[in-house]
Amino acid sequence: MARSARPTLAVVGATGAVGTVMLGILSQHADIWGEIRLVASPRSAGRKLTVRGEEVEVSALTEDVFDGVDVAMFDVPDEVAAAWAPVAVARGAVVVDNSGAFRMDPDVPLVVPEVNAHAARRRPRGIVATPNCTTLSMIVALGALHAEFGLRELVVSSYQAVSGAGRAGVDALRRQLSLVAGTDLGTRPGDVRRAVGDDTGPFPEPVALNVVPWAGSLREDGWSSEEMKVRDESRKILGLPKLPVAVTCVRVPVLTTHSLTVHARFEDEVTVDRAREILATAPGVVLFDDPAAGEFPTPADVVGTDPTWVGRVRRALDDPTALELFVCGDNLRKGSALNTTQIAESVAAETR
Repeated sequence: MARSARPTLAVVGATGAVGTVMLGILSQHADIWGEIRLVASPRSAGRKLTVRGEEVEVSALTEDVFDGVDVAMFDVPDEVAAAWAPVAVARGAVVVDNSGAFRMDPDVPLVVPEVNAHAARRRPRGIVATPNCTTLSMIVALGALHAEFGLRELVVSSYQAVSGAGRAGVDALRRQLSLVAGTDLGTRPGDVRRAVGDDTGPFPEPVALNVVPWAGSLREDGWSSEEMKVRDESRKILGLPKLPVAVTCVRVPVLTTHSLTVHARFEDEVTVDRAREILATAPGVVLFDDPAAGEFPTPADVVGTDPTWVGRVRRALDDPTALELFVCGDNLRKGSALNTTQIAESVAAETR
């Protein structure tokens, strides 16, 4: 990385949903950057976006745009990241990539700063990957518990917001809600499906007034790609390559913020009091857990916030080594933009 008083940052995919959140976070965080270049596809070139209170013109994605860039944050489709991240590295940038293109590459660290920040320092390909938004919605809390108790098995069910499927997912839910609002739909078999017709957006079934037990694409033996990401990424981040993980991913009619139920088994007996102490003091975690007062995380409360919120902390009824948790995290903030920004800031700090 070129040494300068203030490093240059490129935001690739600046016009997308996550890119927009990135610009907001960059405007809110301590201003460590010199120039910030906004980069997107040629069709978005010339647009002006606001970052740090100033309008910046969007540049088209070309090789030359990376000249003089110290750190490049990528939020683009996998195939675009696979093609262009090496170009940015060749031009001298460290790439922090939010796609799935490099997550399981053994020469690319998969980093969550609150859990394994040290891993970002070893990057033989010049690339640091950030996990999938579903993994990120729980892994900060799990990392803190693992450091204390030693995780040995994980069973997870996710309740994923439609924004995890991009703007198409958000648009689909809004359209479907307009069709069902003020009706008695949802009281007879198939009536929501008939009302929505083929307009299910990126989902195989209507998501309004419904839950869809599927996220991602089909993998071997009936598993989905989203479920495999949670398994594989959790293993890599925690340094537990043989950790047993079972996952079911479900799409729910929520715009933003993923929720998960977590059954975590540890090496030894656990206590709720100690687990609560750990979670209450862990960086990036908020413990919000008083069911008697009706206090527990929900997407409606968590959306737009940075931390992982944890509630319903219980010891398993039939296993003194296991804990049950309910976790929420904004999939566009910590689940995407914030984690990427945190890594980029840590890379930039290496030169200061």
